[in-house]
Parts: sequence; structure tokens; C-alpha cells
Amino acid sequence: MASQHQDHTVGHADGQHHEGMTKGKIWRIFFYLLALTALEFFIALVLVHGGVVEKGLAVNAVYIALTLLKAYYIIAYFMHLKFETFGFIMSVAISFVLIIYFIALMLTEGGYLNTHYNPFPHWANPQ
Repeated sequence: MASQHQDHTVGHADGQHHEGMTKGKIWRIFFYLLALTALEFFIALVLVHGGVVEKGLAVNAVYIALTLLKAYYIIAYFMHLKFETFGFIMSVAISFVLIIYFIALMLTEGGYLNTHYNPFPHWANPQ
């Protein structure tokens, strides 16, 4: 029975292992995420709500950029994608881009159907 168990390090040469996540790295990434979240709250509660900056496309672009940066840190470090091979990273990234693209297409088509398609043309329009 003991001969069936294998050591996971068998077959790995020295230096082939990635450095992985240490406690220090985990805390550093945590504080990066905390700072980004605090910045988002500062923008929302102090700048926008306080009247310093108006709501609009620029504020939304900043929110989206900060959210994507936080998503990068979570995916890269806490989901360990940063330590994977390039092929796996690209397959996940391409799948993610295609899913976002299909969601955008669905929303576009749904908006078109909502404004241009009347399934009951002989009924009175309730508007």
C-alpha cells in the first residue's frame, strides 16, 4: 500500500517550482486590494457625493479601471493564475473575453428587440 503513494516532488528538478504565495505576499496583495477599495469609496463618498466631481463617464471609467485592477490581483494571486503556464493563462483570458463579448451582443440585441419589436401589433400600446 505504501508503494502506491508517490511524493509530489518526484520528477521536479531544482528551481522548477514557482515561488508561490508566502504570508508576506498574501498580506501585501490584501493591502493593495484594501487601498483600491478605499480609493473607490473615497471617490464615491467624498468626491462624487460631496459635489467635487460630477457623476459621468469619467467617474464610471475610473470605477471600471479600479475594479479591473482589483480583479487582476484576485485572479492572478489568490486564484494562482499568475503561476500557471502561458497557454493556460491565454485560454482562460480568451474565454473570458469571448464571454464578455457575447454578453455585450446579447444586451445589444435585447435593446434592439425591446425598442423595435412588438409581439402583439394589434393590441393597444399601454404607453
